[in-house]
Amino acid sequence: MADNMNKRISGGLKPLYGKTLTQLGVLAAELGLPRYAAGQMAAWLYRKGVDDIAAMTDLPKAARTRLAEEYEVGLRAPVSVAVSKDGTKKYLYRTMSGEYIESAYIPDGDRATLCVSSQEGCRMGCRFCMTGRQGLKGQLTAGEILNQIASLPERDKLTNVVYMGMGEPLDNIDEVLHSLEILTADWGYGWSPTRITVSTSGVASSLRRLLDESRVHVAVSLHNPFPKQRAEIMPIEKAYSIHEVVDILREYDFGGQRRVSFEYIVLSGMNDSPAHIKEMARLLDGLKCRINLIRFHKIPGSPYFSPGDFEMEAFRDALSRKGIITTIRASRGEDIQAACGLLSTAGRGKG
Repeated sequence: MADNMNKRISGGLKPLYGKTLTQLGVLAAELGLPRYAAGQMAAWLYRKGVDDIAAMTDLPKAARTRLAEEYEVGLRAPVSVAVSKDGTKKYLYRTMSGEYIESAYIPDGDRATLCVSSQEGCRMGCRFCMTGRQGLKGQLTAGEILNQIASLPERDKLTNVVYMGMGEPLDNIDEVLHSLEILTADWGYGWSPTRITVSTSGVASSLRRLLDESRVHVAVSLHNPFPKQRAEIMPIEKAYSIHEVVDILREYDFGGQRRVSFEYIVLSGMNDSPAHIKEMARLLDGLKCRINLIRFHKIPGSPYFSPGDFEMEAFRDALSRKGIITTIRASRGEDIQAACGLLSTAGRGKG
């Protein structure tokens, strides 16, 4: 018992939570257990929600003892929570590496959405985003991504999950796909993929894997349809053109339950002209999609500003007249720095 406690304190015990059925099968074989033991472990982790290996009572006691010598369930409660006047809650979690991440819980009538992080920071460097300013500190494991759901006090109220928090999900594609498998598989949480949206700034090299290996919705950060202008605010354009991203999307069917949307932060006088409307309509012509307009949320030292309500509505209506379903996303949690582009844990973590 003392050895186990020392391992917990030093971080020596490995987390069991976040393993896929295949990974649990490998572990079962190492323990000399039959193949079906993987399904038993998955049921305890993802359906019954145990937080102690000793509670997995249909596993032989000797196997549980061996398992507990090297593993713990590995769930971590949030460190703190900030509550907005509009009901949004921003949770702070500490990762296994000692860094911090944030996720935002957004209740809205019968709908409750959790915006989860997929990385410690982000290396995409988008000029309008606080997360991008702090750079990339590390990748989250599938368990750390899902822990934001499993350890959420409001988890039973959740209707939707969006991978739109800190980080670029497709820059951590393996762990993101593992987390999606656990979320949607019958042996896992059994969620419908239609309850999940994964956002990307346009990592084309991983986009096909997301589209081929999952059925979740996709949201692409567009923000400017002109490549040269987009590159000025989104450096990823220099590696993966938005035209390349759209060409990939055209290869897939979004006419059924699966949707693709484009996120567009409106920057006054920079990406809201009639020319931008015309070019967006040309870029997306024939692709079944929608555009979500987002107000820019001011960050320190930024030269950008958001248009007023009248200008936002006029921009929306002009795009709608081009035949593109366009909505304005309501800003939530801005007073607690939980709105789009404001998540940041700079100054926290190691050291």
